Amino acid sequence: MKRRRVGRNLAELALALAASLAAAEAWAAPPADGAPAVAQPPGTAIAPDVNLIRGRFVPNEQPDGNSVVIRAPGGLVVVDTGRHPEHTQAVLDFAKAARVPIVAVVNTHWHLDHVGGNPLVKRAYPQVRVYASDAIREALSGFLADYRKQLQSMIAKSKDPEAQKPWRAEIALIDAGPALWPDVRIGATVEPLIRGRKLRIGYAPNAVTAGDLWVFDVNARVLVAGDLVTLPVPFLDTACPAGWQKALGEIAKLDFQTLVPGHGEPMTRADLETYRSAFDGLLACAASSRPPSDCIDGWQKDAAPLLKADDPTFVRSLVGYYVDLLRKDPARIARLCAS
Repeated sequence: MKRRRVGRNLAELALALAASLAAAEAWAAPPADGAPAVAQPPGTAIAPDVNLIRGRFVPNEQPDGNSVVIRAPGGLVVVDTGRHPEHTQAVLDFAKAARVPIVAVVNTHWHLDHVGGNPLVKRAYPQVRVYASDAIREALSGFLADYRKQLQSMIAKSKDPEAQKPWRAEIALIDAGPALWPDVRIGATVEPLIRGRKLRIGYAPNAVTAGDLWVFDVNARVLVAGDLVTLPVPFLDTACPAGWQKALGEIAKLDFQTLVPGHGEPMTRADLETYRSAFDGLLACAASSRPPSDCIDGWQKDAAPLLKADDPTFVRSLVGYYVDLLRKDPARIARLCAS
């Protein structure tokens, strides 16, 4: 599956804007009354043996995607490892508090806020096995290579060492190269038994990226959707919209009780249907000749039940950016959807 290079610079700037406008999210569950905080692993239980370590936005930094830790008989399975060392350390701290090793990582897609923690996890647990699609290999020579050049240009133009630090950290993640690759390549929906826990790992080609995965824990009825579901808006920078719609239709067929999005709070089945309807409406509006303000208003109205905690000004700015992105280069979209 091949894709030509398409710049991701504006996407990173848009996500940085999100970071500067949104308040930092607390990722650790508050301890029960009277319980010592040190006794609590850094995560939130969303089902038996399934914990969420929330991604967060902090001022002037790129985000981290949500991480989910699933306890199998033979160890912990981590879905997505975040971007910043602080987020990945929360995952490692969970394993330490639980006194159970991390034995497997599943990466839902190659965006840095979902795979950037892989090297730290591998350093702590050298025997860990990473399950992912092979799309990251081309991303490293395409999207991420272009992004690296943009970061180098920003560093060259800046005389502030402090301002350069996050850009250099991004370059270090990209330069990890093979440390981000999967050990087990997933190119079709499979049901592996990972250290005694049966999971369904679904494959969605040409959706958010060239190859996205979702993870369904059948027994816990928890679906980890990666960026197939993101709030406060869908991140369309590297996406094939039609493929994404198809993937949403596929995951809607699963018998889940709780859905964990790539960004945002856990969702119900009704929430997913709200998201799908809003997503379809946004794409239809972007494909029409209606004013961008109509598309922005439509998303805010259709997705309103999911946006209660989000800054409306930020949501409007980001939806406007994506409407423009979808409209200005149809050939780009066609390339992203080509196999």
